[in-house]
Amino acid sequence: MAFYNMSQGDAPYTKFLADNYASSDNYHQPAKGGTGLDSIYLGFGDAIWFSDAIFKPAVPPHNQPVFAGTPNAGVVDEVEDPDPQPTTNNWYNQDGYGAGGFGSPVSGGGSYTNCSDSTAPGVFSVQSYLASLPYQVDPKCDPGHYYLLNNYNPGYFGDGSNAYTDMNVNNTPFTIPPVNQRSIGDVMIAAGLPWAYYGDQWDAYLNDKYQLNYGTVGGNSDQYCNICNPFQYQESIMAHPEIRTTYMKDTTDLYAAIQNGTLPAVSYVKPSGWVDGHPASSKWNLFEGFVKKIVDLVQANPTLWATTAIFVTVDEGGGYYDSGYVQALDYFGDGTRIPLIVVSPFTKAGHISHTYTDHVSILKFIEYNWSLPTISKRSRDNLPNPMQDPDNPWGNPYVPTNGPAIGDLTDLFTFGH
Repeated sequence: MAFYNMSQGDAPYTKFLADNYASSDNYHQPAKGGTGLDSIYLGFGDAIWFSDAIFKPAVPPHNQPVFAGTPNAGVVDEVEDPDPQPTTNNWYNQDGYGAGGFGSPVSGGGSYTNCSDSTAPGVFSVQSYLASLPYQVDPKCDPGHYYLLNNYNPGYFGDGSNAYTDMNVNNTPFTIPPVNQRSIGDVMIAAGLPWAYYGDQWDAYLNDKYQLNYGTVGGNSDQYCNICNPFQYQESIMAHPEIRTTYMKDTTDLYAAIQNGTLPAVSYVKPSGWVDGHPASSKWNLFEGFVKKIVDLVQANPTLWATTAIFVTVDEGGGYYDSGYVQALDYFGDGTRIPLIVVSPFTKAGHISHTYTDHVSILKFIEYNWSLPTISKRSRDNLPNPMQDPDNPWGNPYVPTNGPAIGDLTDLFTFGH
């Protein structure tokens, strides 16, 4: 958590982009969770759930032993129980990532919820809140499904091997099994639209799937973020070598594609932990440098720059309080406001959008721009664009009158010029 005073010179490149391109002051993290859950929405437009080996809904480990016969052996309860522990300050019965793993005994780990069960801990209060709203909200909680609420490792390693069934001492049982839910990646593949996910340090991760060099100093370090890649949870992409190697790339491939003019139509780009601006492990000026390198490379290729929009945002707001309006879209979110800047020749300098949006709005923009279908019948990209009361055009522009609703980000652009 930090305070930046741009009028006094803080975050100068961020201010430069905001002054010269377009931004939103009503853009939100899509879920009340951490990096993993909010990144999942950036690919799926939906929460993902625990399944068995044939992708049927199943119950996660619930007060039962895991990793028997290894140093990681222990009893875990991966089902969420957010009821407060008596006489404690901000401690809960079962809430979080779990303890141990990576060579030590494991315990705890509640991050799944069967939110269709009103008797499950923590569920009734959320259901009651949604039912109290002046507009109708579908919780999107299918019966018998245990949805992931926080940061668990994805079901695949970068090489396509199953991370959930891997009992290597350097692995962790706090890993969601592979999922077969559709993502925007499947939609783009079906439409023949070229795309790629460029993860900083991906190549290093391929040669170090347990990230044994994580946090070390020197040229062998890698800080690839596996929970940030929504497609790494997916069977349809990760389990098929020809698909995985086509769409999963390193940022070194991104830089080459920009310079060679071979960038695909849609590119996801994620910096490493060293330069992602995350408190404690990075700094915001390092993230600014990462963004600037990409913007400068694109602008140095006039043909590419003439048809490009670069969306700059963060995964989530860190759980800190924000006074901006938060719209309830389903059981899982939305969450608080986060930054969004769009860098493109099709934006108007200094324009600020007040339209209500979140990460799924980027998916809606992709679908709008290339005339693609929505991901599924229940994914959030089916929500309408926000509207205002035509009889009161001076009403609150931040609050949709047709909620739940999220925009498609097209009002950040001036395509006419």
